[in-house]
Amino acid sequence: MTEVTEVTVKCLVWDLDGTLWRGTLLEDGETTLPDEIRKVIVELDARGILQSVASRSDHGLAWARLEELEIAGYFVLPQIGWGTKSESVRRIAERLNFAQHTIAFVDDQPAERAEVAFHLPEVRCYPAERLPSLLDLSEFTPAVSTVDSRRRREMYQAGFRRDAERAGSSAADEDFLRSLELEMRIGRATGEDLSRVEELTLRTSQMNTTGVHYSDHRLRGLLADPGHEVLVVTLTDRFGPHGAIGVILLERQSARWHLKLLTTSCRVIVYGAGSTTLNWLIDQAARADVHLTADFRATDRNRIMEIAYRFAGFEDQPCGCTADAPANARAEAAEAAGIQLLHLVPGPRAGSATVRLVAPDLGVPHAGSGWLTDQQDLAAVGRVHRGRGR
Repeated sequence: MTEVTEVTVKCLVWDLDGTLWRGTLLEDGETTLPDEIRKVIVELDARGILQSVASRSDHGLAWARLEELEIAGYFVLPQIGWGTKSESVRRIAERLNFAQHTIAFVDDQPAERAEVAFHLPEVRCYPAERLPSLLDLSEFTPAVSTVDSRRRREMYQAGFRRDAERAGSSAADEDFLRSLELEMRIGRATGEDLSRVEELTLRTSQMNTTGVHYSDHRLRGLLADPGHEVLVVTLTDRFGPHGAIGVILLERQSARWHLKLLTTSCRVIVYGAGSTTLNWLIDQAARADVHLTADFRATDRNRIMEIAYRFAGFEDQPCGCTADAPANARAEAAEAAGIQLLHLVPGPRAGSATVRLVAPDLGVPHAGSGWLTDQQDLAAVGRVHRGRGR
């Protein structure tokens, strides 16, 4: 396992006039889209890299032209108006909740690139003449390609529709979340899932407990080890799938379960996905009558995960349950300098009041648990469990 050092671009922001299309819309009236530019747009979308627009132009006319060229659907959160390009790029990054160093900006005008670079020094700026070779650059070539990455734009667009409905709703937050019909599934990963697991360890920085990247080779080793659980968390609602939104890497020992990694996509923070996942795992450990330990390694982005662990009751107090840690685990800890071992004596946890959870039973079956398991016939259950004992 290695710390992630090379950052792939998550969103490319396009200028329009002289960059995306040939010509100036308000002056020439007619603009053309070169085939090589269309190829870049389509391929970046297939690679899971989002795309947006920052252009000084008339919004109605520019968007109509994008629709005529049949490429409007590829762009999220377009900023077309008369403000500065840097402010447009900033709004895009904030709305997507992306760190600025994961944003790229392309413009044919040196002054526009300089303005963005001055105000947003972490944003990577490219001249328009580099567009034909953009697909060959490592920062635009994600290490893995998955089903979720290929439909990432669609999932974000569905998320914006959720946000719009929420903004127009007068219901209380909990009532609105119930209306989404959220269903979370936690399942044991298969070999086919590993690319999605690896991608999450690469892309997720805020909701990542260690910032450590697990390679495909390392994940396959854990998958083959009966002492480890590699779990994938997915989420859906009535607007469609959110895709894979979380990963749990768990080592099972006689007196404790060791949580090596917990990641959750920042896209689903508002739905309580992280707390639902963690509470389920704590409840499972309580039923199995084992302690929980968890690795935490502070980065410049993941303070929220330490707060989540502390709020759940994890402490950095020593416990005799760690005496069963094998030598190789101690060697791994030494290798991953800066990892802090947190400890929890788990107790029963209630499930979410707004998320239907379908998950495997990791421990000894316990009559009366309200958690659904993936062995149960949900149709026969006939109602949504909320994680409370009956």
